Amino acid sequence: MKCVEPGSAAEEGGILPGDRLLKVNGHKLKDIFDYKFYTSEELVLLELEDPEGEVYEVEIEKEQYEDLGIEFENPLLDCDRGCANNCIFCFIDQLPPGMRPTMYFKDDDTRLSFLTGNYVTLTNVGYHELARLVKYKMSPINVSVHTTDPDLRRFMLGNKNAGDIVDKMKFLAEGGLMLNAQIVLVPEVNDGQQLERTIGDLINVGPNLQSVSVVPIGLTKYREGLYKTRPFTPEEAADVIRIVDNCSRKNFIYAADEFYIKAGADFPPSEAYDGFPQLENGVGMCSLLRQEVEDCLEVEGERLKQEIASLGKMSGKISVHIATGTAAYDIIKELAEKVEAFFSHVEVTVHRIVNNFFGENVTVSGLITGGDLAEQLKGKLTGDRKVLLIPINMLRSGEETFLDDYTVGRLSQELAVPIAVNEEPGRDFVRGIVFGGGILLP
Repeated sequence: MKCVEPGSAAEEGGILPGDRLLKVNGHKLKDIFDYKFYTSEELVLLELEDPEGEVYEVEIEKEQYEDLGIEFENPLLDCDRGCANNCIFCFIDQLPPGMRPTMYFKDDDTRLSFLTGNYVTLTNVGYHELARLVKYKMSPINVSVHTTDPDLRRFMLGNKNAGDIVDKMKFLAEGGLMLNAQIVLVPEVNDGQQLERTIGDLINVGPNLQSVSVVPIGLTKYREGLYKTRPFTPEEAADVIRIVDNCSRKNFIYAADEFYIKAGADFPPSEAYDGFPQLENGVGMCSLLRQEVEDCLEVEGERLKQEIASLGKMSGKISVHIATGTAAYDIIKELAEKVEAFFSHVEVTVHRIVNNFFGENVTVSGLITGGDLAEQLKGKLTGDRKVLLIPINMLRSGEETFLDDYTVGRLSQELAVPIAVNEEPGRDFVRGIVFGGGILLP
């Protein structure tokens, strides 16, 4: 185990970091869910092994469901389950060489779906394991569906065991688990009538299937030897939106923002997304950002003006530069202009960053690299008092590092400009502009 929390039941029982947990109440542990299940009782008997190989027992009396205070080296206790598929749309297969080894690992672990929200195909689990998910009430489970046609799904996933996805989802739903689903669309493969069939089959899974996102295939420039495909045309994107809009179960299935951008269509109002259940899949992000920016200006705008005036640092304007991907450029520019019009002390410039690292077909901000920012912004960040704002999704989770290992510090030094990271949409976007990413803060 990695560590033992000070003052916890485990520490009081004499358990030390480096000890290995063997059994709980006589049960061997398969993974973290066995551990959580068997340690939920008020009285637990732990069998452990210290670093010298000596086996000992500890009996702990505690409140029911009270955590023992043990943190493991591997949160799952055993190894992540790798992907057994060979999907025609796999993004990892399209990564350039030379990135961190962890970037190339394909996980397809149903337990990680519960723990971290990952989407899983359910091709590497049988009904015995599904029953275990139901027993432990591991909900919600996020499922990569793509199509419900058994033969087509076997082809798309490159796996002979991929054809029973509807039966597996019904088993989980009937067991009381909540589900979310994702459909990655490939032009002329699982769109059109196939998409209509998939939506109809998913509706029949029942009300425990909470939401479904429809997202376009992501295409980098590294596709040599892979399935030959292409981006969606504006007409095809509009057809996807039409099929989604015609769904008989409203607030259930959502098209990704990229389809609306590609089709040149208006984004749905924020209330159409019913709480934004598929935000991490790029569904509704633009509508939510617009709503939050407008709400912030309406509710806090005048107070922010007074706050800025009270700072007494208004010797000329501050120049706020915002970097974004090509997909979100228009909406970011529209909203930045609204904020700029509201506050006279800022001058805002939005920069459209083309993704040269992965290829121009990759348009989302979250895959922009530090190298592309450095190359395309050099010499363009004007102003005496200036700052560059970037969204937090450009950085690796919990780090100040871009996907190409550029750090924020290195980029700031190369561009000779302070860089501020917007951690949240909406209000943080407004305040980032108003306070110049912190330039005007005391």
